[in-house]
Amino acid sequence: MKVATVAFYGFAVGLLAVGLRELLSGFEENRCSMTYMFEYPEYRRVALPRRVARLYPAYGLYLYGEGAYAQETRALKLTGAPVLFLPGNAGSYKQARSVGSVALRKAENMEGGLHFNVFTVDFNEELVALYGGSLLRQTHFLHESIKAILRLYKHLKTPPQSVVLVGHSMGGVVARALFTLPRFNTNLVSLIITQASPHLAPVLALDPYLLDFYSAVRQKWVSQAKKLRNVTVLSVGGGYRDYQVRSGLTSLPCPPGDPNKLSLVATAVPRTWVSTDHLSIVWCKELVLATVRAFFDLIEPETRQFTVNPEKKMAVLNHHFIRHPVRMLEDTQDTSISISDFPEAWSEVNTLRLAYSTPKEGQVKYFLFALSSRRKAYSHFYCRSNNMEMTSWVYGCMKNSSSCVHAEDLSMGTELLPPYKVLILSLSDLSAVTHLVVSASNLNGRQFTVECEWQRQESQTVSVPAPHVLSFGLTVSDVSVNSSGLLHTVQLQHFHQVYQAFRINVASQCKVHKDRLPNVYRIHVPWFGEDSLTTVSVPSVTEISGMLHTSRPDNSSGVLLQLHTAPNCQYKVSVRTSLPRVLGQILRFCGPMVPVYTAVTLLLACGGQLSSILKLRRAADMSQVVAKGLQPHKVNLPLYILHTLLSCSWFQELWSALYLPPMDSLPPTTPDATFHEVVVPAEEWPHLLSPLLYILGAAVAYWGSTLLRLIMRLISLILAPLHRPSVSRDCGTLTLQTQLLITLSLTLLGGLSCGAVSIFAAFLLHLYRVLRLQMTERSLSHMLNLAPQQHKEAENGTVDPEPLSRSKECNGAPLLSECVLQEVRDDLELHLCLSALFTLPVMLIAPSLIHWIRNLRYSAQLDPDPCWPLIVPLIIVYMLLINCNTLKLSNSKLLPLTSCLPLPLSIAMVTFSPLHLYRVTYFLLAVLVPLASCCLL
Repeated sequence: MKVATVAFYGFAVGLLAVGLRELLSGFEENRCSMTYMFEYPEYRRVALPRRVARLYPAYGLYLYGEGAYAQETRALKLTGAPVLFLPGNAGSYKQARSVGSVALRKAENMEGGLHFNVFTVDFNEELVALYGGSLLRQTHFLHESIKAILRLYKHLKTPPQSVVLVGHSMGGVVARALFTLPRFNTNLVSLIITQASPHLAPVLALDPYLLDFYSAVRQKWVSQAKKLRNVTVLSVGGGYRDYQVRSGLTSLPCPPGDPNKLSLVATAVPRTWVSTDHLSIVWCKELVLATVRAFFDLIEPETRQFTVNPEKKMAVLNHHFIRHPVRMLEDTQDTSISISDFPEAWSEVNTLRLAYSTPKEGQVKYFLFALSSRRKAYSHFYCRSNNMEMTSWVYGCMKNSSSCVHAEDLSMGTELLPPYKVLILSLSDLSAVTHLVVSASNLNGRQFTVECEWQRQESQTVSVPAPHVLSFGLTVSDVSVNSSGLLHTVQLQHFHQVYQAFRINVASQCKVHKDRLPNVYRIHVPWFGEDSLTTVSVPSVTEISGMLHTSRPDNSSGVLLQLHTAPNCQYKVSVRTSLPRVLGQILRFCGPMVPVYTAVTLLLACGGQLSSILKLRRAADMSQVVAKGLQPHKVNLPLYILHTLLSCSWFQELWSALYLPPMDSLPPTTPDATFHEVVVPAEEWPHLLSPLLYILGAAVAYWGSTLLRLIMRLISLILAPLHRPSVSRDCGTLTLQTQLLITLSLTLLGGLSCGAVSIFAAFLLHLYRVLRLQMTERSLSHMLNLAPQQHKEAENGTVDPEPLSRSKECNGAPLLSECVLQEVRDDLELHLCLSALFTLPVMLIAPSLIHWIRNLRYSAQLDPDPCWPLIVPLIIVYMLLINCNTLKLSNSKLLPLTSCLPLPLSIAMVTFSPLHLYRVTYFLLAVLVPLASCCLL
């Protein structure tokens, strides 16, 4: 049985390891280019009012500079457009050097002295993603910083009226929180760009302050969406390389149809097309260049400051971050094309496809396509060119004998792909156009290729069903494409959930080997900007990861695989479920729920230990009770019943009448999901994920408790020479006076400094009790092995047992006896189980402890302290349980009731804690308080 248990939990931890490996390293290599400073960076501190400096001594405001610019701005006489960078969780203000340096270098080539002043805020590298008590303080300091920045421009005739904010990670959330302040003037900020910021929900909800902060920000932006329409917000996620903040959380929670809010992933940004990790998104050159280019296009020439026109802001952001057409919308070009000027440059194309390569000599060249003969047979016109110049190149016109009258520039629909630009025109939208004109002129002598064709979209679209996720990669869905065209679309049916993950293989073969333009394979997700592109040569065999950052929110069209192919080649697309990637996706989205199931396992293990003491008056082996803590039939079945009942209106009314909080379920996976929304996929995922997460959490509990036992044995070996050998089960206990003194001291310490310090100190005192029991158990074992004769004489009664009697359980057994050894072992197993349970609150309060330690030089007291409701009960519980043993518990009148509590509280924990991890400690206290009372009654 023990071998089977070890094998099962070994298999479970193997699944966890596979998922973690896929989550942490199962992605593309980092293809971001590093940004470099050409001169030594300098950070000029900006003086703040005394009141602000006194209120926020740990924070600071700096101006970024390099070389000559740093010297020019030494007196802070500024004339540029202000940009303020906000670091995120544990982020440094020096991270602003990437956007600051690129902006400086690009400004050197601009006419009229146009440039930016990049400021950065020092938030003391606080862990605000894990401790929410500082978020409101950071928001207030940001408000003061913005006012201080704008005061630096008062000497100008037309000073800036607003500041552009660039927020990384939690800095982006703080930027949006500005608008929750009662005295904040919304005109001070008109544009916010956030990088890998978890707007939808916190990654880990370790304290209520974090959730209250998110709730206030969400309520403000949703309830006053009309008032904030002039504020443009762009949120960029890092993609699969960012395992700290999954890109689904970077979606902006805003009312549908808000035109001034954009959410996308870096893989979909034109001229970027790379996935970034959580830190590299700040310095990724491709993304920094897109941001700085957008900044320059947002400047009004008259004022040399950022525009406040919402339409222009969205046009610029769409240009640089969404589609990147050949030119800006407001740029005008001459669309009059005359045939008589260059009659030899015009060629009418009567074939279905055009493939043209420009010569080395510069020339003027136009191709004319007549629509009248193609409208009935074809639905679209497709054209691509690897001439990446941002100029108009496709026109629609009414043909005259000598010119195109009323020529219309159709190039604005151009989309930029890595190797070429592509334009797809629907013929139904060109009713007034008789001819299409494609420009292939290369007056500068640059060589490029133009390929165009008429397409019938229905014939170039095929469907392939995605294999079931439980097929484990054993079944394959494939489809063959005989490429007679340049674009094919493969509809991936039934692929719309984040828990699905596939290996998509595309194999290409060509009969004739010749130089061709590269192929581009694009995963297109219609409901969120998370497209990913893969560029390959022909022929080739390419594997593409088929995964989603967000689930489909409604019945919109499914995921598409767009193949920009080479003509006269064959393509085979095969789709297979990838079990490692499925596990990686589960951990990506539901990883924060694993600690809850670990706590459930340890809590049920504690209940099993109490039941053993109640029935057998002995403690069971810790590994045995932890292994039996996996009871999905007792925990998950009530959850399924609750889910079913909550679909009934009468039960919902009853739930509300009892003032119960909303039921936590799977984390939000759709782009517009609210934090408390229960997202129930249409498939069987809720029924399969909970048991799987339970197994993973139980594996963590099983091997974690085993590791704890090994650590205790190792430390006890090290500390044994420092302690006098003991043979008493009361080793490491405290007297009543000592307990009272320590309890009062730790409570006072926690109230005056940080509650986590007191709780951690009480936890260490209990660990010392475990270590003493471990040393006593080893001492008794060695003594019994080394003194067999004395042991036999004691058992035969030749030695007087009365002076050495231990307890009623051993019936007057001598000091060195197997019965006494068994007592110590029982107490050791009990306290090892308790120590594993005590570890969970300590881990959950660790962020506040770290935050307090890092801010000691500014304040000796943590304010606010998320541990303040827990200080007194946890310290009292720890102190009482230090003196607890199996004999006291077995004689307690409260033990029968206490042993029944872990199961219902485990169900309540899974019901209310997955999205509120800090609640785990309260549920544990609901068991530990009665358990501590058993030591008294």
